[in-house]
Amino acid sequence: MYAIIKTCGKQYKVEKGSKFEIDRVAGDEGSSIEFAEVLFLSADGQATVGNPTIAGACVKAEIVEHLRGPKLIVFKMKRRKRSRVKKGHRQELTRIVITDIVAG
Repeated sequence: MYAIIKTCGKQYKVEKGSKFEIDRVAGDEGSSIEFAEVLFLSADGQATVGNPTIAGACVKAEIVEHLRGPKLIVFKMKRRKRSRVKKGHRQELTRIVITDIVAG
């Protein structure tokens, strides 16, 4: 059984027990969260497609930890002008594990 969920403007294919990182969500480590925007659900060889979401379906997950992604360097330069700007960015992430998929 797997589902495709939408969170933080991105779509993820999830299965029970799978771990992955999403953009930072509010909540303490060890707490559970629910994703109500289920776009697609596949169970026992039958597929259910939402229009745009499946009513009553949800995916339950547990927050494992909050972390920061790898550092990205943004470098802007204008040639022959001695104009240089160097900035760094690290994305705030949340690692979650899927505990249950409810078909509704």
